[in-house]
Amino acid sequence: MIEDILAASVRIGTPLLFAALGGLLSERAGVFAVGLEGMMLAGAFAGVIATWLTSSLGLGLVASAAGGMALALVVVIATQRYGADQMVTGLAVNILALGLTSFLLRGFGARGEAPVLRVPTLAPWPIPWLADLPVLGAVLFRQPPLTYAGIVLALGVAVWLARTRAGLTLRAAGENPYAVFAGGTDPVRVRALAIVACGAIAGLGGAVLSLQQVGTFTDGMTNGRGYIALAAIIVGRWRPMAALAACVVFGAADALQLRVQGFRLPVSSYVIQMTPYLVALAVLAGVGRSARLPAAIGVPLLRERK
Repeated sequence: MIEDILAASVRIGTPLLFAALGGLLSERAGVFAVGLEGMMLAGAFAGVIATWLTSSLGLGLVASAAGGMALALVVVIATQRYGADQMVTGLAVNILALGLTSFLLRGFGARGEAPVLRVPTLAPWPIPWLADLPVLGAVLFRQPPLTYAGIVLALGVAVWLARTRAGLTLRAAGENPYAVFAGGTDPVRVRALAIVACGAIAGLGGAVLSLQQVGTFTDGMTNGRGYIALAAIIVGRWRPMAALAACVVFGAADALQLRVQGFRLPVSSYVIQMTPYLVALAVLAGVGRSARLPAAIGVPLLRERK
């Protein structure tokens, strides 16, 4: 029972992890990642459509990253080219993704009805010997491939931000962009690249839902996960490994509410489904209130026009 819940926590936390890592890059560069929900949804949709058309999960994953990047480019143009408010742009992108994916999905069906597009899913990859370990084997080493990729990506992002010149430049763009400019690098370009990378990684988070867990696309299937990923970023204080831990905690809350519904308690299922969001709010209230935002986050930077 405990092993099942822990394994489910890691599995359910995987899409949150991808979205959180993408959002972390954007916010460390100084741009609020409110559009994570829409980027995940675009990635989930693009992945299913590409896999359905080509019968290739590999191309589906590429399409998922491209779908998230396409929506991220909208954010880049609005915020970095025209100086639009980052929070409003992120919310607009989320609404755009919800409506656009629903509209395009119905284009594949008859009479404007949404079809059920079934695609194969990524199967678990048990790691030899390690998968046989007690408890840890079931929790960590019998997971699907994108779960392993998410953990490796978290480690890679942590090292990249802390140990490389490019990572230092990105962090500086979120703390003091004028110092970046004085060092000979365009902070607007740094932010634009960070947003595009955010879109690609968040799009893969959508692929976790559609190509690894469900095997289809439904309207609004991200169901608020992008916002929970934002909470994980804040709780993790913009550090990749701490964000990973926060995603597992939120995944555990979701895994528990799924199992609690099977106990037939005298409580409405809608109340039980609120559990992950209530946990996110509680953790934010207890831990996130002391988190320090990057100093220049939300501050618009515009190139001078001639």
